[in-house]
Amino acid sequence: IMLGVLFQCTESAPFFGFMGVTAAVVFTNLGAGYGTAKAGVGVSSMGVIKPKEAIKNVIPVIMAGIIGIYGLIVGVILIEGLKKQNYSSYNGFAHLASGL
Repeated sequence: IMLGVLFQCTESAPFFGFMGVTAAVVFTNLGAGYGTAKAGVGVSSMGVIKPKEAIKNVIPVIMAGIIGIYGLIVGVILIEGLKKQNYSSYNGFAHLASGL
């Protein structure tokens, strides 16, 4: 009986779940953009210093893009959990923590 009282669906619970999804997508893509910019500077400077070895420095750019795709995957996993009927505050805060 106590569990039913603790895990009731409130109006603010989906808000926190959606904020978790938003945080996952936004922060990973901000990090991917920053990583791409820093790696692009490295590729440019390597192209000036050693033009024949510049193509080896493209790997960090690709890895930074993979970080953005990871955030999208986490967002899709979290949004699937928001479609439940009894969405409790516990689930909302858990999805917010997962997104952060």
